[in-house]
Amino acid sequence: MTKESYKKEKNKESVGTKIVNFILTIALACFIGSQVAPAANNNLRFAQISDAHFSSYEKDTSYKILSETGNLLDDAITQVNTSGAYDFVIFTGDLINTPKVSELELFIKHAKNLIYPWYAIDGNHDIGVDGPLTKSKFISILNKNNSKMKSDNIYYSFTPKRGYYVICLDSIIDYKVTTNGEISKEQLEWLQKELDKHKKDTIIVCIHVPVIEPYSSPSHKMVNEYELRRVLKSHTNPIIVLQGHYHAARLRQEDNMLVISCPSLASFPNAFRVINVNTSGKKVKVDVFLKETGLKEVQDHARIRLMGTQLLYGEETDRNASFELRREDL
Repeated sequence: MTKESYKKEKNKESVGTKIVNFILTIALACFIGSQVAPAANNNLRFAQISDAHFSSYEKDTSYKILSETGNLLDDAITQVNTSGAYDFVIFTGDLINTPKVSELELFIKHAKNLIYPWYAIDGNHDIGVDGPLTKSKFISILNKNNSKMKSDNIYYSFTPKRGYYVICLDSIIDYKVTTNGEISKEQLEWLQKELDKHKKDTIIVCIHVPVIEPYSSPSHKMVNEYELRRVLKSHTNPIIVLQGHYHAARLRQEDNMLVISCPSLASFPNAFRVINVNTSGKKVKVDVFLKETGLKEVQDHARIRLMGTQLLYGEETDRNASFELRREDL
């Protein structure tokens, strides 16, 4: 073989080897991707922000740092935006401190800075009795400013990912001035139908007034809590409840239901929740974290103004903990 012929054969072999290696690399990448993707798809990560009590003009109360609520909201949003991927963010009521259309619109301007899909439910501070911000007005403003929210009802549902179903409830009484909550008969019937349609899914329930109280408060509790719990427990697969209203960090597992109480952004500990859910076979692992504000001077100020901080801050097991729920064969 001449020198020139040898070079030509060598170049052919080199090009051929490169092509084969390229094809093998692509095939290997596809195989790895096919193995990793299903695992990732079993995971659901979301943030719960509750009781922001946003106010553009009010002074601090005995325990709510209203003058800093805009900054606290921005801090929570920045933390979410810079801490990895989320499937969604949910605001579980009391978005604003006073039920005014202008205040809700200002709150939404802040919320729009989230880079992930976000949703919201009403709290008792969001809805006025015979005031301008009714339930229908509240949901219509959210619908107008949030492409993810398109329900005509104040209560609604959505699917964030296959295997998971989110149900957002309205627990606010608007026919009289009260801080108690209630789920209407019509809504309970709708809830039962939603659960029946999604028997195989892990359910995330978002509600302002608690399903299970983090501490006793007769003036704040759900007046028909037992009816609501009866309906929820008809669902044999895992249920994760996200609740607010009491401004307290508490975690409680009751059979196959995990109840996550979220503290307030506006009062100590000025924090929100991050929840990671992973389904593997019959096991559903739920990791719950408390994310405190980065505005430490504001948090210190909030701590000083509050008597009995432990009631709201809870134990370490109320702040960060892992739980295992079981899936049923259907």
